[in-house]
Formats: sequence, structure tokens, C-alpha cells
Amino acid sequence: MAASSNVLRVVFWVAVGLAFGAWVALTRGSVAAAEYYAAYLLEQSLSVDNIFVFVMVFSYFAIPAKYQHRVLFYGILGALVFRAIFVAVGAALMQYQWVVVFFGLFLIFTGLKIFAAKETTVDPDKNFLIRLLRRFVPVTPTLHGGKFLEKVNGRYFATPLLVALIFLEATDVIFAVDSVPAIFAVTKEPFIVFTSNIFAILGLRALFFMLAGAVDKFHLLRYGLGVVLVFVGLKMVWLNKLFDGHFPIWLSLSIIMGVIATSVLLSLAFPKVEKKVQKAQTMIE
Repeated sequence: MAASSNVLRVVFWVAVGLAFGAWVALTRGSVAAAEYYAAYLLEQSLSVDNIFVFVMVFSYFAIPAKYQHRVLFYGILGALVFRAIFVAVGAALMQYQWVVVFFGLFLIFTGLKIFAAKETTVDPDKNFLIRLLRRFVPVTPTLHGGKFLEKVNGRYFATPLLVALIFLEATDVIFAVDSVPAIFAVTKEPFIVFTSNIFAILGLRALFFMLAGAVDKFHLLRYGLGVVLVFVGLKMVWLNKLFDGHFPIWLSLSIIMGVIATSVLLSLAFPKVEKKVQKAQTMIE
């Protein structure tokens, strides 16, 4: 029942995102709609990488499933705020050609780094915000129900729930550094960049609970995302100029869809070889 409920939630949010694209087509034209769908697909694909991190963070901090909803709810609210800030700043910066080239090269570098890097790892102990939190607020090693803060002997303690939430927010900011410039490579319209981000993120919580137990089945998806990042980076520094300032949006959409679909199909055709791994440490120092 729970699994089917998660599937229905994902279908609902995807339907809402697609329906908004239809509204864009009616009010802003087919070109704007194609840009929205390309941006939505790109952001949705890049957001899947967040799920891998969510799974590892919840495992690291030993967050039970009944509290994961609460962490993700507030995490997504924070992500919406940060994305709005990133889009506003990005819209201003993208007016300068050297910034466009800089972000294009950054995306190419990030995409290529995915191929050189090993499996995604999570080490909250090295996160600046987590270290800062522990310096000013003591952290309890155990959960206290669904509370983010617990008062003990007149003093407030952060629970592992709050630490996990802060780490997820910090991780989303890092992902936004990649994804927002990538969306600006598809469209220069801030409205489309922001709304595509919003609708992709709104369905992320339902998508997590649907795919949390099957992330290893899509082990090649990260390489597909690497190819997509290299492609959008090339658009920013070279391909747009090659096509007189604007790479065809239908071709962008086709390439992004083709790369993501191919990486998913290859993941299913060539399953990941299972390896025995040592259980992650779940206690907070």
C-alpha cells in the first residue's frame, strides 16, 4: 500500500509539472514551453542524484523512516528558498558573457569529474556547517522523537534530526551550483528557470520514497548526468555560437532525454555487481 501511494504521489507531481508546461505553451508559446520541458527534465534528472545522498545521509545518522518525511519536508522548503536566491543571482550574472563562459567551463569540469570520481560518498564530519553547529550547539547522540531540538537541564541540544536536515540543505546548495547554471544553458528566462526548479523539487520527496530502495539499480545514471552536464557546458561556451547564438531547443531536449533514457536502460541491462559493505557508523561523536 505504501509503495503504491508513493507511486501515485510521483505521478501526481509529474502530472502537475507537465500541466504547467502546457499552460506555458498556451500563454508564452511553443518555444517557451519546449524550454520549460527541457529545463524541467534536466532539473528532474539532476535531482535524482540528490536521492543517492538522501539515502546515505539517513543511513549515516540512523534516521528511521517515520521521521524521514519530516526532515525532507523542511529540507524541500529550504531548497525552494535557496533556489529562488540562486535563480535571482544567476539571472543577473548571466548578463555578462565571461560569466556564461565561466559557468560553462565549470559544468564541463563537473561532468568530467563524475567519470573520474568513485561512488558518491557522504562525510558529514567534514561539512563546515555541521562543524559550526557542533561548536555552538551540543548534539545528542540519540533521537528524541521527531524533535530537531531537545531541552536538557535548561540547555538546548541539537538532535541527529537537525544535523541531518542541515547537511541535506548544505548538499542541496552544492547541487544548485551545478543545476541552476545548467538550466540557464537551456533558457535565459528566469521565470522558466525558477518554475522548472520548483516543480522538479516539489516531487522530490515522493520520488525519494519510491526509489530509496532501488537507487543501486540506476548505478549508471550518474554517468548519464555527467554527459548531460558536459553537453550543457559546451552549449554555453561553444555550441550556441556555432548555431548563431541559440542552439535549437528541440535538439537540446532530444539529447537530454536520450542520454538519461540510455543511462537508465543500460543500468537495468547491466545490473550493478553486489558487494558486501560494512555497515555505516550511525552514532554521532
